[in-house]
Amino acid sequence: MSQRLVEAFSLGVGYEKKEVVGNLSFHIDSGDYLCIIGHNGAGKTTLMKTLLQLIKPISGKIEFYEDLRKGGIGYLPQQNGAQREFPATVMEVVLSGLIHKKGLMPFYTKAD
Repeated sequence: MSQRLVEAFSLGVGYEKKEVVGNLSFHIDSGDYLCIIGHNGAGKTTLMKTLLQLIKPISGKIEFYEDLRKGGIGYLPQQNGAQREFPATVMEVVLSGLIHKKGLMPFYTKAD
């Protein structure tokens, strides 16, 4: 049986008191997948930042339940100012996940 992790009630999200998305109600249970889609400027990133508690809701509220520990939501932004000139390919970024297993041999093998 799944458990409730997050619930939004009449949520309004935006910046500087200007609502971008409003009257949004939903819940996320353990095992659920959430896909946020929409046109550029539709409020997808603003909603994610609100769910991550990086910005506060304009209206309504979000409840986070005990099973969702702090830092339990993963988020990889598409790009930010510091990353524009980041000199790494997607393959290199994915391989970097193996660094902790490499020990004293910081080189990747063909199998990696």
